[in-house]
Amino acid sequence: MTDLDLLHFEQLKKDVQAQYLKEYTPSYDDISKWKGIDIIYFQEDLRKKAKGNISEKSFYTYFKNTPVTKLPRIDMLTLLSVYAGYTSWFDFKKQHLFAGELLQDEKDLEDDERRELEKTVSSALNLPKTDYQPKIIEFKAPENVILQKNDTENQIIEQKTAIENSPDKTEAKPIKKNHQRIAWIAATSIFVILLGLLGFKDELFEKTYTYCFTDADRNQKVQSNIEIKVIKQNESPVYFRLKPGECFHYPTKDKNLRMQISSTVYENLEINRNLENASDEETIALKPDDYKMAVFYYSTKDVSGNPSEQITTKRRQLENRISNDAVISQVYDNEIYGIETLDKQKYITLVTTPTTSLKNLSVIEMKKDKKGKIISIKFKISTNENNQ
Repeated sequence: MTDLDLLHFEQLKKDVQAQYLKEYTPSYDDISKWKGIDIIYFQEDLRKKAKGNISEKSFYTYFKNTPVTKLPRIDMLTLLSVYAGYTSWFDFKKQHLFAGELLQDEKDLEDDERRELEKTVSSALNLPKTDYQPKIIEFKAPENVILQKNDTENQIIEQKTAIENSPDKTEAKPIKKNHQRIAWIAATSIFVILLGLLGFKDELFEKTYTYCFTDADRNQKVQSNIEIKVIKQNESPVYFRLKPGECFHYPTKDKNLRMQISSTVYENLEINRNLENASDEETIALKPDDYKMAVFYYSTKDVSGNPSEQITTKRRQLENRISNDAVISQVYDNEIYGIETLDKQKYITLVTTPTTSLKNLSVIEMKKDKKGKIISIKFKISTNENNQ
């Protein structure tokens, strides 16, 4: 490569520029100022007329910098020469000799240059022909425009960024439509879940608690009927009746449970539970009530064995259990009498005498003091008192 070759290349660039300006109107006449769409149209025209192409990087390297300090390869020089109307790079130089220049004959080309030239010609012959005609777009340079600095690297980056960031309208619509479909499915799923929660909220948030009852003295299951009264705030009580040996199962969503437990032979008991920390299953021990047991015994069973001895034993038990100042009342169902007060001895005689009417005696209410002494008894006999 000689300095004359670089000068010839500068001449070739002017011929290439002149050839393109014959048919097209770029943004600027000066080829060194072309960029973007101008370069793309030039590449298309080069492929059409010279059956070859140069990369965008090569264009910026050899056309944007003037003058160049490095000569392109022989295949690119030949391609540009053919585009400008010459048969080869040698033919172009031959027709643009400088004063005193001796041009080397084409036959004396170096082997490397010859191989490159043969490769270029062979590729050009094998390229398919195309009738593509690039559109001619006229660009008018705006007045008083400050041109961007001729920085090759910046222009390359700007061109690539513009191509990469260009919106793909053909793909945007399917993506947007797919997002809408996903959003619709998600909204429908949430609605179905909420609907299910509303429909089955009682089953989902309800919990069942189990209470079993044992005899505190015998450590066995209670073998008598138990009545349970569940008390709810601002609601009427709910009553349950359990058979002997049966457990109480109570489903609820409440956080607190209050229930009163009563039996014919056990002391009354009131249970309060905070269900937030309570166990699902619980065993409650009921303490036997001697008085209730005695009354229940005489009212449900016939006296066997030695009646006088059994009655005496029961009388002593009741005398110890009932306070001397106890208020004992009998409630009547008829219209003549409402309530009759009995003394302690008369009541003990009543409940320890194995009569037929005693079978229907039921205790309505019983109160004790702090020491466990009975201080109040209210009872009734369901049968007609006149028939006693």
